[in-house]
Amino acid sequence: MRPILALFLPLLLLFLNLGSHAAEVQTAHQGLTLNAQLQVANGKSLKDGVLLILHGTLSHNRTELIDGVQKQLTERGFNTLAINLSLGINNRHGTYDCTTPTRHKHTDALNELEAWMTWLKTQEAGPVTLIGHSRGSNQVAWFAAERMNPAIRKVILLAPQTWPTGYAAKGYKQRYGTDLAAILGKMAKIDTNTLVDPVDFLYCPKTRVSAGSFMNYYTEDVRFDTPALLARIRVPVLVIAAEGDEVVPGLIERVQPQADGRRIQLKVLSGADHFFRDLYAEDAVEAIQAFLSTQ
Repeated sequence: MRPILALFLPLLLLFLNLGSHAAEVQTAHQGLTLNAQLQVANGKSLKDGVLLILHGTLSHNRTELIDGVQKQLTERGFNTLAINLSLGINNRHGTYDCTTPTRHKHTDALNELEAWMTWLKTQEAGPVTLIGHSRGSNQVAWFAAERMNPAIRKVILLAPQTWPTGYAAKGYKQRYGTDLAAILGKMAKIDTNTLVDPVDFLYCPKTRVSAGSFMNYYTEDVRFDTPALLARIRVPVLVIAAEGDEVVPGLIERVQPQADGRRIQLKVLSGADHFFRDLYAEDAVEAIQAFLSTQ
């Protein structure tokens, strides 16, 4: 953490605790400054607990969905911390710029979630609920499954990423008309730090990507498939699925057999799309509030 921020943060939090306020906070991680939007609810302190929210692919914490969900949750009395993944960029804000050479990895999020959990501990925060959207849901679930922190009490997954066998190759072929296996084969033969240019990557056509980054995002791994992680998470999990979601295939069908209504719950929002546009974000927040109100 920057010395100046470390000096004044306790005073800032004391001010925040007097009412519902928002502020950007930062912490240091592997030579980078990470930032997040902290919102403390009226009459609450961090000791009452925090909802830690993670965005989706190459996105950020001020998108319509994340911003709206955070504000509504804070208005309903919950403290929230919406984080920005660095994606290898110091003090990153806004959507990832595809002209930036890419070296970040999907699994970097696990270490950054760990950094924010450590930060919350230094602020003497109470119980933590992890919330993610899309790819962020997968990263949250992966973190909860493999690095379970005793401060984590619940996990909430909004339209979480699914990854059936062959999904990445099929999607890559549809988007870019290229055989993913051939590119992975080439990447595997070069140094992981080598930048390849041009290459199609995630939502970025003809960009520069390190071989290690490309391999990390696209190599088949069952842990990319969020429904496959649910049984390994030892705290209650709420999956909120959008009935009209065209981004994550088979989510409802994959989660329904696991949803026992207690440890794993499934809420399907009829008519909603992957980003819960229109009034569906409010419906999602109502489902979150109901889930958080149960033991």
